[in-house]
Amino acid sequence: MKADAVRGHLDALILAALEHRPLHGYAIIEALAARSGGELDLPTGTVYPALRRLEAAGYLESVWSEESGRKRRTYTLSRAGHKRLEGARQEWTLFSRVVGQALGPA
Repeated sequence: MKADAVRGHLDALILAALEHRPLHGYAIIEALAARSGGELDLPTGTVYPALRRLEAAGYLESVWSEESGRKRRTYTLSRAGHKRLEGARQEWTLFSRVVGQALGPA
């Protein structure tokens, strides 16, 4: 599945990947690929700007850490991020139901 296919849903996907544990950017990409059975293969050029935007909006918090001599920014869902994720799930449920009905057999 191409990155264009998730347009409009990327923020919710990132928030969901961070729901239970902090992750650095590349680990978020790997988590989304794993959670989607390999169908989501998002480029770093799509994910990293979204992470910065979500942090600026107050949905994520980050800290710098060092692993194997490499500095990495690790992201955590903020309280506002948890609320936004719940709202996104509700929106998705409605959206998928409506689109499913519209695309289904007449």
